[in-house]
Amino acid sequence: MSKRPTDRDIEERESTNLRLKVFQDRLGYHFKDPEHLRHALTHASMTEEQNYERLEFLGDRVLGLVIAEILYRCFPYENEGALARRHSALACTQTLAKIATDLEVPEIVRTSEAERVAGGRNQENLLADCMEAIIGAIFLDHGYASCQEVITSLWGDKIYTLVQPPVDSKTALQEWAQGRKLPVPTYDIISREGPDHAPVFTVSVTVEGYSPMEARGASRRTAEKLAAQSLYDLLKDKK
Repeated sequence: MSKRPTDRDIEERESTNLRLKVFQDRLGYHFKDPEHLRHALTHASMTEEQNYERLEFLGDRVLGLVIAEILYRCFPYENEGALARRHSALACTQTLAKIATDLEVPEIVRTSEAERVAGGRNQENLLADCMEAIIGAIFLDHGYASCQEVITSLWGDKIYTLVQPPVDSKTALQEWAQGRKLPVPTYDIISREGPDHAPVFTVSVTVEGYSPMEARGASRRTAEKLAAQSLYDLLKDKK
């Protein structure tokens, strides 16, 4: 005998449906099959449900092709090297995460409580993965042409203005140190907590002569980047 939904269950479902509708308004695309979108917004830490990983794999390939086609048409006189640099900038983690943030993906992506507490919903890698999964979901829902329309709209002026991939925080910190003839920054894992499907790493970064900075993240790489960003923000104006 199936369990009858409570008033709270019904209220939560209606709230979720409303948030997904508003999100689709921002996205500029409404799904024929909303389950595609639900999967695209479900992190792997939600272990009992279908998550976005397969859609991310698909969306990454679709995005790469759409961006390549747009650049081929928009810059007919640029050589392969110049087009490749533009492509890298437009499809990199930082650009995808920025677009996901503008769409308010952190407000609706579904993660475990441990992932949420660790700040996973705002981490660049997770948001970039979600954005690729959303593109994969659109492809399954309505094909390549719809992906072209959505990507062209969301990327907008970036298609013409982004020429080089943004410098990530670890690279920026390393360049700062080397510019002052200091050794490259060192990273150490302070702790690893939580279950295997939703770990939380605490990492410290040190630049010789300065106090270390710590940060937490759902992966070692994410924690390192957050720690590097914090230390770089502190040091970047120092001579």
